Amino acid sequence: MGKKILLDFIKNHKISYIVGIFFMLLASYIQSLFPKLLGNIIDILKTDNFAFSVVSNKIVYILLIALGTFLSACIWRNLVIANSRTLECYLREMLYAHFQKLSPEFYNKKKTGDLIAYAINDISAIRMTFGPATALSINGIAICAISIYSMSRSVNWQLTFMALIPIPLIIFSMLKIGKLIQKRFKKVQESFGSISDRVQENIYGIRVIKAYVQEAEEINNFQKLNKEMMDANLNMVKTSSFLSPSIDISFSISFVMSLIVGGNMVLKGSISLGEFIAFNGYLTMIVKPVTSMGRVLTIMERGMASFKRLNDIFNVKPEIEDGEKMLTGPLQGEITFNNLSFSYPTSSEITLENINFNIPKGCTVGILGKTGSGKTTLISLLLKLYNSPEEKIIIDGIDINDFSLEALREGIGYVPQDNFLFSASIKDNISFFKDIYTEDEIKKAAKVSAIYDSIMNLPNNFDTILGERGINLSGGQKQRIALARAIVKNPPILILDDSLSAVDTITEFNILNNLNQIRKEKTTIIIAHRISALKNADFIIVLDKGKILEKGTHHELIKEGGLYYETFKSQFKEEQNECPWEAS
Repeated sequence: MGKKILLDFIKNHKISYIVGIFFMLLASYIQSLFPKLLGNIIDILKTDNFAFSVVSNKIVYILLIALGTFLSACIWRNLVIANSRTLECYLREMLYAHFQKLSPEFYNKKKTGDLIAYAINDISAIRMTFGPATALSINGIAICAISIYSMSRSVNWQLTFMALIPIPLIIFSMLKIGKLIQKRFKKVQESFGSISDRVQENIYGIRVIKAYVQEAEEINNFQKLNKEMMDANLNMVKTSSFLSPSIDISFSISFVMSLIVGGNMVLKGSISLGEFIAFNGYLTMIVKPVTSMGRVLTIMERGMASFKRLNDIFNVKPEIEDGEKMLTGPLQGEITFNNLSFSYPTSSEITLENINFNIPKGCTVGILGKTGSGKTTLISLLLKLYNSPEEKIIIDGIDINDFSLEALREGIGYVPQDNFLFSASIKDNISFFKDIYTEDEIKKAAKVSAIYDSIMNLPNNFDTILGERGINLSGGQKQRIALARAIVKNPPILILDDSLSAVDTITEFNILNNLNQIRKEKTTIIIAHRISALKNADFIIVLDKGKILEKGTHHELIKEGGLYYETFKSQFKEEQNECPWEAS
């Protein structure tokens, strides 16, 4: 998948790559003219009574070579290097879009710090590989090839052969060290992911850390991770540090051989002084790209390690996909659970077993159960956060698996237990950054969720900017803003997953009363631990260990004397004593 994304990008930008590489090769060719020209000038200056006009012409040629190299280099850098920045942006967008498609199970296994490392460090390493490193490689190979050809053709092939004997040693060193660099860079990236994850967790959990006086312990834990990252970087640096010295030693041998053998050839008259200087000029030209190849190889090995990591992520396929029929019709709100049983993909334990009940359109249903009874799992299946068995969940007479994900979720308003607010204005949080809602609709949703007065008491009202995850609001205020976000959507199906737990009973009563008034023709599902949130529902489902234990209205369940009644007694002892008929 990652390879396909990369190839598609290169195909879409092939013209700029072709033009850029052409000017890269042109710049290399123009550069290679300089040593030969300099050698000619030396030979001219060596002769008696040389014509100054000939030398001045050669100097003009040198200036033209410099100008041609400058212009060609500017063009290819603006094309090839700019493409690498575009590639970086493109890969990050593709990765972000891929993250949006992946199922909750993926995020249960991956840490946030690791995912941040993919989006920042790994993509940056790939950009360096397919930008500067690739450009330097092509440029270096072109310069080396032209220089070696010119050395052997224009000067002396025997001298060229002797001077380049150490090159195989350089190539061998690069290949051996390069593999080690790739392995060690992978450890560096993993360390970066761990340290990013630790920082994020500590920032989010700073109140808990302070409450339990764990600052010193957390600092020690961070220092350990920081040292591991430092050690990983040092190991990589120690490995890559062998490259440049190996190349320098090899070329020192080349220059010594060139001076000894080439100097004797000049003395014997086999080659001229100008040719000898041109030869050393070509050898010097080879030194720079080959020396930079050590750095280039390090960058490339890092990039390949990052590309493998990124490719692994791109190869993760979304477990939840659109239904084959891709039905997009608007939902009406009738829901049927038809003998539904479910186990999580990573567990053999049955989470839901033989769930059977029908929710007519416009009905309000309450779901009660102990922690771990399967309430949230039931809603997750209704939202298709996990794949549901065929013909087990029916919406408006249609199997849930026949709907497109967009149509299904667009028809459902969901307020989860762990409500999430963005670092944006309250207005943007309620509208979810959509421009389709009017200010009156946003205000009405705030009034229904009983948060309007609190918002109007804030300095900038609906334009008040919230801190990260709504840190500057109370738990109850965050819940009510999240509720307003679902209400403004006016969905055919509204699901409240224990989303009134942080508000007081009076506010809870007002919210539920408001919902009853505006949702008479629409389906509402309320999951709660408090009986007060459920007692006015059209009917109530009591779940226990993944099974429906009881079903009926509030009064019917009280009379049954089962789990619902026991929960009622524990929550409303005073009310029970005042109303003896409730216990009958």
